Amino acid sequence: MISVTRLFDFPYYQQDKYNSIPDALVTKQNGIWEKTSTQEYIAKSNTISRALLRLGIQKDDKIALISTNNRTEWHIMDIGILQTAAQTVPIYPTISEDDYEYILNHSEASYCFVSDEEVLRKVNLIRAKVPYLKDVYCFNTIEGCKNWKELLTLGEDQSNQDEVENRKNSVKAEDLATIIYTSGTTGRPKGVMLSHNNIVSDVLSSATRIPFEAGNSRALSFLPICHIFERMILYLYQYYGVSVYFGEAIDKISDNLKEVKPTVITAVPRLLEKVYDKIYAKGAELTGIKKTLFFWAIDLGLRYQPYGANGFWYEFQLKIARKLIFSKWQEGLGGNLDLMVSGSAALQPRLTQIFAAAGIPVMEGYGLTETSPVISVNDMRNKGFKIGTVGKVIDNVEVKIAEDGEILCKGPNVMMGYYKDEQKTAEALQGGYFHTGDIGNIDEEGFLKITDRKKEMFKTSGGKYIAPQIIENTLKQSRFIDQIMVIGDGQKMPAAFIQPNFDFIKEWANIHKFNIGKSNEEIVSNEKVIARIQEEIDHSNEKFGNWEKIKRFELTPEIWSIEGGELTPTLKLKRKIIMEKYADLFHKIYG
Repeated sequence: MISVTRLFDFPYYQQDKYNSIPDALVTKQNGIWEKTSTQEYIAKSNTISRALLRLGIQKDDKIALISTNNRTEWHIMDIGILQTAAQTVPIYPTISEDDYEYILNHSEASYCFVSDEEVLRKVNLIRAKVPYLKDVYCFNTIEGCKNWKELLTLGEDQSNQDEVENRKNSVKAEDLATIIYTSGTTGRPKGVMLSHNNIVSDVLSSATRIPFEAGNSRALSFLPICHIFERMILYLYQYYGVSVYFGEAIDKISDNLKEVKPTVITAVPRLLEKVYDKIYAKGAELTGIKKTLFFWAIDLGLRYQPYGANGFWYEFQLKIARKLIFSKWQEGLGGNLDLMVSGSAALQPRLTQIFAAAGIPVMEGYGLTETSPVISVNDMRNKGFKIGTVGKVIDNVEVKIAEDGEILCKGPNVMMGYYKDEQKTAEALQGGYFHTGDIGNIDEEGFLKITDRKKEMFKTSGGKYIAPQIIENTLKQSRFIDQIMVIGDGQKMPAAFIQPNFDFIKEWANIHKFNIGKSNEEIVSNEKVIARIQEEIDHSNEKFGNWEKIKRFELTPEIWSIEGGELTPTLKLKRKIIMEKYADLFHKIYG
């Protein structure tokens, strides 16, 4: 059996262990799911490697990949590039042209592969300012742009395959594989250098925590492949012989789930919130006994505890709820889904409870780009699942909590450093440990719990510490609140900027026959809306100490988004930008 030590070993391992899986990678083209077998995946990757060598690609050259959606071509390019001892630089498609320019220059990328016209347009806008970039290729057919299939033609001649093999053999496990630029909530993106071993070790240590039926599972992949979370999971799928279907786009996920009928998906909390809100809204439209049963099942789900902790009577009722109500949820998600893996941000415990009760458990994990990414993850088996935690630390990784509560991590998954930035590398890697910047603790059963970001905690003028994420995550459980940012550094009290859930508020107003206006501006200044959100604040405030209670808030009419600059590509708050954008509201609150 082939042993996996470098990233390009995964498809070969898959072929060796499971023979050639007919639908190893599947992308929808012109309405048809086009399947690529393991054998074809390897053959095309080698064709790309041969073509790249003919283009003059040298060891340690950098090649950028920018794709709006996940697709088979990305993976063929990934393996094809890595086999030549060059490195991949995956880039978020949604970032600004300035960031494109910075990353392409900073990484000195010699070639760039893009997915579509919009990404090409952004690259073309800054191309004259990127002297290292020799050429741009596109996956889609676009007039005036070279197509990636030209490389499949260039690499058809197998006469230089020996050279490819020599390059592959020269790649060591500890060599650099990829530079991933973090989306950073402040300043310029940092280039995280990950070796083959960083990611491979993380895949193999996480593999024992994911209950796949090897060679017989199907995944739907739609989270951005440029993010290490989805990328690492995709290598894990290859390791387990999972058939991978690539979602067309976020707005098509509902359709794709029904078509593909996956057994596993990865998700971020924001997506799970939207799925739950959609289900809840449909339930609210029911009438009579159906509506009563729906909300009975919801109430039951919100009290869920694993391993029969609620006793026989609860489990008996849950069995009925699963048959009558939750089975419909399953159908809506394709009918076969038995596992969701969540990362990137904190998941509200109520969502963990409700989906587990519905028989679709969400295994929440924790990690950072710098740790390849997984540090810990929940696992339903062997009592390895605990609501409100990010699970137990994976094998071969060590975590300790510093005196100030910061989570420190050591292991083969920890990055090589930040590209061309020795100072930031030295700050992050101290005393043999990576300093995560997250605050947390490990309970008596060994479960890791994240409480906040170290940099985001602040002190009021009274000297009391505020952990904003805890308050924000509590308030985001309200259906009236879509986004919230707690403020108050150096001020006498904490307050908040709130972006309401406009869709839900319109439904609420409709049911109660309130006239709240049509535009977002009218809604945020409506007294009934403000009073109702005050009720939500008052309810949440009961859970916090007096110094932590939100005393004032202001509503914002804008939808916070990646494009608007308020959110990072991983949907975290860009606090500095939000603070600057709403400086007038800040002064209104604090005078």
